[in-house]
Amino acid sequence: MATLNGKSVLITGGGSGIGRGVAQHFVQRGAKVVITGRREAKLQETCNAISGDITYFTGDVTDDEHRKAMIEKAVVYGGKLDALISNAGNMYRCDVAEFEEQKLIEVFHSNVIGGMMLVKEAFEHLKESKGCVVFVGSVHTQRAFPNASPYAATKGALEALTGVLAAELGKDEIRVGCVRPGGVPTEINVRAGLSSQEESDKRLADMGNLHALGRPGTSAEVAEAFEYLVNANWATGNVLTIDGGLGLGVTYE
Repeated sequence: MATLNGKSVLITGGGSGIGRGVAQHFVQRGAKVVITGRREAKLQETCNAISGDITYFTGDVTDDEHRKAMIEKAVVYGGKLDALISNAGNMYRCDVAEFEEQKLIEVFHSNVIGGMMLVKEAFEHLKESKGCVVFVGSVHTQRAFPNASPYAATKGALEALTGVLAAELGKDEIRVGCVRPGGVPTEINVRAGLSSQEESDKRLADMGNLHALGRPGTSAEVAEAFEYLVNANWATGNVLTIDGGLGLGVTYE
């Protein structure tokens, strides 16, 4: 199934979770993929596990020189750049009484500003290819979870940014979209303070009754939405929710 045959794609935060799932999905469908992240071992592991046209660049989206190098790597590897999947991000979880200004700045830098600056670096290449940008939102903008306000605020910013950039870049034939996923297994909650990946996965599994479809999702299921937005030539400014109904507010007994 070569529905992305020949597409050159850069996926930030591609070493685990949703980024890894999207990378695998895209490679299987014929794309040439460059994944990035700060942990080289994770990137190597992902590339080794995925058979096809995939390579990696170790770097941080908050670093200007790294951003330039990421874009260059994707352009050289794929011969162009058709899609920027801005997925890299971190979780900062705490209540209002414990806010630390520097940590708030850092989470906005990694989750919002890094992606915005990557769009700047990718602009000329995406203009040439009539390509697209896809941001990653979150069900946190639809369903309030206490102590997650810093993370939710960054995702709300990205969802707003999707519409503004779509309006701005349409004249250049660059499309901008956003996937709003629900709960899928990732490592972000462990980095935010949970003791282990097992604890994170169990917490997610215990949330099955909060989903209209009765269960959390998988990164493979979310990846289908990214493929649609990359291929949908008349879709821009869209925020596509793929959350199993978590954002609907239901709770089953």
